[in-house]
Order: sequence, then structure tokens, then C-alpha cells
Amino acid sequence: MFRSSSSSRRLVVSALMLAALSAISVSQAQDTAKRGRKYKSPPPTAHFEVTVTRATNGKPIENASVIFHPLEDGKNAGNMELKTNDEGKAVIDLLEIGSDVRLQIIAPGFQTYGEDYKVDKDNVAIAVKLKRPSGQYSIYKKSEGNGPDKSADKPQSDSKDATPQPAPPESQKDTPKSAPKDESKPQESTPPN
Repeated sequence: MFRSSSSSRRLVVSALMLAALSAISVSQAQDTAKRGRKYKSPPPTAHFEVTVTRATNGKPIENASVIFHPLEDGKNAGNMELKTNDEGKAVIDLLEIGSDVRLQIIAPGFQTYGEDYKVDKDNVAIAVKLKRPSGQYSIYKKSEGNGPDKSADKPQSDSKDATPQPAPPESQKDTPKSAPKDESKPQESTPPN
């Protein structure tokens, strides 16, 4: 009899421990579903490749700054700057598909390039040809046709309809002394009483 009661006690204690362990494991499984941060996968990104060459001969421009400005609602949201390699290429894989980006390229001795792009594909390749800076247009020195044509702005006048222009002040010195002079004198002011 003693043996049967000890084995039944062991059986009951084992069953209770097994039930307690299963209850604890079930409660922990429910708690982990509620706690912690849910993993959110990053958005798909595009492979963006920019090739920078000279406009004159097509040779690559090495070490040019290629700056990506991601746009959010038309406003700048930071920037990422890369340098071109020996082949004139800069590659980035961080731009989200469906986003807008402003691309700016700066190279010493060349005009700065800037343009907005929509990243709508998973592979985007852009080729940019940079030009040398052109001379500035000035109204003070004669240009070689780079500026507006001033002869088109002046009205064409026929010799019949032309009115004589007054002579410049230097030519009035040669006029005879018998010409009427302006005899007007300034008025004298009277002191107040």
C-alpha cells in the first residue's frame, strides 16, 4: 500500500508540474506577441547610376561632386554626396522607388548642373554632359552675338519723317553773340515782418 500511494503522489505531482509548465509557456508566447517592436521592412530602393562626361569630347570627369537631395513635398530633406570614379560614374542604392530627388553636379572648371528626377524604376541611369563656363554678357563691352540684338529694339525712321535733333551743348558755343539771351533774373525775397 505504501508503494501505491507514493507512486500516485509522484504521478499527481508530475501532472501538476507539467500543467504549470505548459501554462507558463503559453502565457509567455502570448506576451511576446504583444510586446516589442514589430519589424517593418524597408521600402524598395533603386539602383541609381550617374555618368558625368565632358560635353566637348565625351571623356569622363573624375572626382566631380554628385549630390542627391531627396525631396519630400517639394522641400529638401537632406543630402547625400558622392564623388565620381575614374570612369566618371557615381552609384547609389539608397533612393526609394517612387520618391523625388534633386540631382546636383559640381566639378571645378565646369558649369554646375541641377535637375529634379522621379525615381520610378528599380534601375535608373543618367548621363550628364558638363560644359565649360561661357563668358558673361555685359552691356559695357561689345559682344560676339551672345547678347540681344540692340538694332532690333531701335525704331527704323525714314529720312522724310525725321525731326531735327537739338545740337549738343558744345556746338552752342559757336553760335553768334547776337542770339537772344535769357534775361530772366531770380526774384529777390523780402524779409518777413
